[in-house]
Amino acid sequence: MSRVGSKNTKPAGKSWESRRMTFRSLAFLVLSAVCSLSAGDKPNVLFIISDDLTANALGCYGNKLCQTPNIDRLATKGTRFTRAYCQATFCGPSRASLMFGYYPYASKATGYTSGRKEVGADKDSWAQHFKKNGYHSARISKVFHMGVPPDITKGGDGADDPESWNEAYNSKGLETKLPGLAEQLSNNPGGLKKGTGSSQSFNVVEAEGDDLVHSDGKTAQKAVELLHKYKDMEKPFFLAVGFVRPHVPLVAPKKYFAPYPLGKIVLPPKIPGDQDDIPQNSANKRTTANYKMDLNQQKGTLRAYYASVSFVDALVGKILTALEVTGQRDNTIVIFTSDHGYHLGEHDMWQKVSIHEESAKVPLIISVPGKKPALCHSLSELIDLYPTASNLCGLKIPGNIQGKDISGMLDDPAVKVRDAALSSGKGRLLRTENWALLDYGKTGELYDMEKDPKQYANLFGDSNYAEVLAKLKAKLKAKLSEIGENDLGKKIRQRKTTE
Repeated sequence: MSRVGSKNTKPAGKSWESRRMTFRSLAFLVLSAVCSLSAGDKPNVLFIISDDLTANALGCYGNKLCQTPNIDRLATKGTRFTRAYCQATFCGPSRASLMFGYYPYASKATGYTSGRKEVGADKDSWAQHFKKNGYHSARISKVFHMGVPPDITKGGDGADDPESWNEAYNSKGLETKLPGLAEQLSNNPGGLKKGTGSSQSFNVVEAEGDDLVHSDGKTAQKAVELLHKYKDMEKPFFLAVGFVRPHVPLVAPKKYFAPYPLGKIVLPPKIPGDQDDIPQNSANKRTTANYKMDLNQQKGTLRAYYASVSFVDALVGKILTALEVTGQRDNTIVIFTSDHGYHLGEHDMWQKVSIHEESAKVPLIISVPGKKPALCHSLSELIDLYPTASNLCGLKIPGNIQGKDISGMLDDPAVKVRDAALSSGKGRLLRTENWALLDYGKTGELYDMEKDPKQYANLFGDSNYAEVLAKLKAKLKAKLSEIGENDLGKKIRQRKTTE
């Protein structure tokens, strides 16, 4: 565990220099004590984000095989959102968007970036906003973008934003260099290549040793340590904890593989002709055939993904236990999510970047002390977390950010704040209550999400749905125009469809 960018080694913020007690300094201390008391009344925020996690892998979202008891238990204590969408279907722009509060289309923060360069020094990130308003702000591991595995193996801070944190920690890990059973399950016909391959292949390691030899194990350990330290702090905290699994390589302690023998793994249904009406851009070509995966390699990939998810779940459990043990659970808002979704063989596709439901939809659980558990089917976006958390903590919502406050859904899950969600990848997704438009410019996909929630029948070229398509295209154009009106001064090109 390496420490970076620490700016406040005494979280309570006290001055330890001896000084003469004058009337003015006494008055100042009294005023400070009053302010500290006021700050202490505000709830803490524990923000946990997993990397490349599809909602379809979690028990609370309907998975019957993958074991996620801790996340499932959190869902019973909060509001679970079933229609939450990321703003970009790959790591860097998604994280920049949710942390700075701008759509990628507006900020142009679309590459290996925190988003700081694109939005400017005068804009506050979510964490920075809390830091400026009396919170002690801390990061552990991947919250803004980090390369996995490159930044993890060297313990670097990737594209972090130092201004966001009072203290920040990186969690170094050996990834595929860990001892254990290692294999490459994609681009390896017949399994002839032994060991692991390129970093973005489906490399699997059933690792020897315990949780703490892994980056994520160290991340959880540091989170537990900080929660114990913060229990006596005079300030409320904003603690962001980023897990790198289940991002490839699929590396986890071998004990987490044990519940998933290959014979138990069931792949998504393979529908004849399913790929025929999906435009073949670079995102939609991440197919079983192009990855040269046989049936056992597909099952092995799903098995390793589930093991990685169960590993993360166990670590989430350790953090939530520490929150209870330290007596802070009743004054801490807990938010759990992922930066985007993931294909696990649906439509015979794998990984992320597509703008289909599996890639664009994310798990989202918000647990607020004093609020009843609920299930919310209203549309929401990751960009909404910044204003929502601000409102829940009694902070002013910055006027420049583009997300919406969805805190009303926590009191009444039937509340609707949005009539559509927007996500971008190799194209743009406009998701309404009943329809999904996947716009690639001249081509696209259109799905009736009431009749066809798995997105098997593309209606884009069906003349019977020409009016529906025209209305959705107009709605998308209007949405992009609205987003383009912002304070960043970016030049917006309406027809640009890849980010």
